Amino acid sequence: MNMFKPWLLLVACLSLVATASGQQQEQNVKQLGKMEVHYIGIPTTFLTPEVAQSYKIERSRYRGLLNIVALDTTKEDTPALSVGISGTATNLVGQTFTLKFNKVTEGEAIYYLATIDYPNDETYRFDILINNNGDEQQLKFTQKFYVEE
Repeated sequence: MNMFKPWLLLVACLSLVATASGQQQEQNVKQLGKMEVHYIGIPTTFLTPEVAQSYKIERSRYRGLLNIVALDTTKEDTPALSVGISGTATNLVGQTFTLKFNKVTEGEAIYYLATIDYPNDETYRFDILINNNGDEQQLKFTQKFYVEE
């Protein structure tokens, strides 16, 4: 039986992007309180058309995708957490954009996706607030996006 599992493709895409870009996984993981938070920003063109369609993400040379996962480090198998999440992206000239996260739950996996538009060679400072049952933690990171030629 050939069942299409879009989340497997999304995970594969994100893993390949991190490996291909030479990033070490530790650079995209932060310990925040009792959570281990994994995060990545990629151009939406890195997604296959099928994956993008299944998540209702518009593929564009001028759009990035953020993927954030929070894991519970108080449990042995570090299960995914259902958290409250909000945040902003600020470019280098000080323009701030509010991010709209969509929660995706597939089996035991829970992740949060948001898109952001950008011109070529744009750097954003992300400020993400993650609320785990009243334990609020702040994730801050910088990401540069490029337009594919």
